[in-house]
Amino acid sequence: MNGMAGTGAGSVMADATAPTVAIYRTQILPLSETFVRDQARGLRRWRPVLLGERTIGQLPLDGMDVRALHDGPPTFVQRLTGMAARMLERPVPGMLNLARGFAPRLVHAHFGFDGVEAWPLAHALGVPLLVTLHGSDITTRMEWFARGGGGQRWRAYPRRLKHLAGLKQVNYVAVSHSIREAAIRAGLPDARIHVCPIGIDLTRFHPAGPPMAERGPVILFAGRLVEKKGCRYLIEAFRSVRAQVPDARLLIAGDGPERDMLAGLAADIGGITFNGRYSAAQMQPLLAQARVFCLPSVTAANGDAEGMGLVLLEAQACGVPVVTSARGGATEGIEHGRTGFAFAEGDVAALSAYLIRLLRDDALATRMSEAGPAFVAKHHDLSYWAGMLEKIYDSMTGRTS
Repeated sequence: MNGMAGTGAGSVMADATAPTVAIYRTQILPLSETFVRDQARGLRRWRPVLLGERTIGQLPLDGMDVRALHDGPPTFVQRLTGMAARMLERPVPGMLNLARGFAPRLVHAHFGFDGVEAWPLAHALGVPLLVTLHGSDITTRMEWFARGGGGQRWRAYPRRLKHLAGLKQVNYVAVSHSIREAAIRAGLPDARIHVCPIGIDLTRFHPAGPPMAERGPVILFAGRLVEKKGCRYLIEAFRSVRAQVPDARLLIAGDGPERDMLAGLAADIGGITFNGRYSAAQMQPLLAQARVFCLPSVTAANGDAEGMGLVLLEAQACGVPVVTSARGGATEGIEHGRTGFAFAEGDVAALSAYLIRLLRDDALATRMSEAGPAFVAKHHDLSYWAGMLEKIYDSMTGRTS
């Protein structure tokens, strides 16, 4: 099925004469991928078209041009044809004609996983491919994929990624300098890796709720409940926090395979609430009551690590101080001592000490709250980075204006 969303109010899009870029995701779009949608909406000189195998109806895409072969879960036949195409490293049947219908000048795939699967399509179209690397797609050890750790589908991922590395028609975007370094370690050519963070939409994230000094001692965590998010270390630290700040509360927004284990760790502490999955619209009310936001990310056993942690930027834009060990976020996503605190992965003592300081010290929390929005506006504005992305598009296609 070829699905196309109409033009929605409030979305400033490129004019009809602008060159077209196909923003490729196999599934359009998971609830967690607001950043893909928002970055595409931030383009002004290029016209984005979301292209993929299927729409899944999780994320609102009003006002966006969406082209997909199918809607909803795959049928048995669709699954088989998709598997065959991937094994033969060819475009999924129908995808080439679908893409030719809007004649993209460039294919831009998010995540290395979709990048290797988008290359046959870009090659058949005769256009360059840009692959944005976000985290698990490049920090995870390649031998883990080769052994089948990511499932049968991704056993060939290291080989296919290595193949892309030798193609001059393929460039890469790293969302942080730490991700660029991981890409170089994985064998990708440093001359074709551009650092271009996603940024966040400052019209959506801004200070709201009571001033910091008037907020209760509420700590917020938001993210998937998986190993690399490090929520277990926050729960361990919260035990010490409650000993010194008895009325402190910890809100855990998100779900995932570690939920039962984490609930067991939290059972005898008190003050911990598991909120379950959340949408982007639900994030602002949570931030509006939080005194501090915490992302205690660690490097997982298979090497998977945080790329940036956009939620850190969202929190700071909303005036909420942050405490984090996220690899990219701790070095590039905050200003240590001014908008929040960075600590070493797994350092529970340092984490609990920083949380206690922010919960107890109204003046400190207020200073960090005031500094956060300016920091994000200066360094992580989505519209600025969307403009930089368009310059990468220009350079890859030889466009001069």
